[in-house]
This record gives sequence, structure tokens and C-alpha cells, in this order.
Amino acid sequence: MLMPKRVKYRRVHRGDRRGKASRGTSVAFGEFGLQATEPAWVDSRQIEAARRAITHHMKRGGKVWIRIFPDKSVTAKPAETRMGSGKGAPDHWVAVIRPGRMLFEVSGVREDVAREALRLAAYKLPVGTQVVGKETPAQIGAALPGNGTREPAAVEADAVPAAAAPALGGGND
Repeated sequence: MLMPKRVKYRRVHRGDRRGKASRGTSVAFGEFGLQATEPAWVDSRQIEAARRAITHHMKRGGKVWIRIFPDKSVTAKPAETRMGSGKGAPDHWVAVIRPGRMLFEVSGVREDVAREALRLAAYKLPVGTQVVGKETPAQIGAALPGNGTREPAAVEADAVPAAAAPALGGGND
């Protein structure tokens, strides 16, 4: 399983998963990629299970890139332990995933094989995903609900003309 060789601090704060990914959002190495559409913590065991699903379906053909790495430790205290006495020992490692982050990339196989392999890998992950190609723009905003964008035509249709404003009772008569 993936884990850092050494870290500066063994126990880290939980942090937050707000916002979209700023880096690692496009298909950079392969031809097709699996992109996250929601935030999550992905465990090192889940990354390994998804990798094995991809390589198994591609029958060890092609090439697979893992674009995430579990560099955050999650601590846990032993069962039936009283409160206090400090933070628990590191239990497992997770990768912090934000919407738009590319998780895996594949190349060297047909498109239908690549899409099916990435679909099977998505079942192993605790995060919503979409399969994107190198030629398709990896826009995550369209897939997210409530991203706050409006079409220009809808904005113009909602605007009230200045001549009609007094007729609606908005002016001092």
C-alpha cells in the first residue's frame, strides 16, 4: 500500500475539503482519466483496490498512472479507551480529494476498454467520479450542482427595463 517514507509531523489536523482542486485537474500523461466530482478522503487501500481493478480489466496491457498519493495520516485511539491522554497513534493514510482532481489515467488500450476499466475502478472509491478523455476539456463545473453560473441570456431576461420600473410601483409618486 502507498504511504510516505517519512513525514515531518506524524499527527496532522483534519483540515477541510472545501473548494475545487487547483492542480492536477487535466489528463496530463494518459489518454483517459478518472476525475473526482465531489470531495472525499481516499484511503491507501482504496487506491490499491482501484489500481488492481484497472490493471485486471486491461489484462496488464497499456499503462496506468496513479495521480494521487496518501500523504495525510489519520489517527485512532484504541477501543474502550477513556477520554484524554492525547491524540491517538497514526492508523492509516489518506489522500485529500477535491472536486476536479484527476485520480487515475490510462493509455495504450482501446477507448471502450479504458472506459470500462475506469468505471470498475470508480466502484472501489468513496467519491463520485467521471471518465474524461484527453481531447475533451476536463471541466468539472458543469458536473457539480449549484456551481453558481448562469447563462447570459437568463440574466438579460430577468433584468427590468428602466422605463418599466416606475410602472411597477417602485418610484415616489
